[in-house]
Amino acid sequence: MTHPDVWTIIIGLGIGTYLIRLSFIGLVGDRDMPPWLLRMLRYTPVAILPGLVTPMLIGQGATELEPSRLAAAVVTVAVGLVTRNVFYAIIAGMGLFVILGALGV
Repeated sequence: MTHPDVWTIIIGLGIGTYLIRLSFIGLVGDRDMPPWLLRMLRYTPVAILPGLVTPMLIGQGATELEPSRLAAAVVTVAVGLVTRNVFYAIIAGMGLFVILGALGV
């Protein structure tokens, strides 16, 4: 792929994402959402985070898990369960991953 192709795709996806969000906010922004929709929206981060983390944990074409990635994932889940705070969990897992990477583990 050439650079213009990549940038065209990135800009197109950005515009598409913006329009999707704008349409939802424009359609529902000035009205109260139904309780069933609010209940479903609460689970969105819980559904998206594993989809973002799993490819990084397993890696592309990896045949085995890297110890530093696995340790960071376990710490992230543990901190998340104990504190019930997504930000603390992310910071703890990312911090451990950076520290283990600096140590060469």
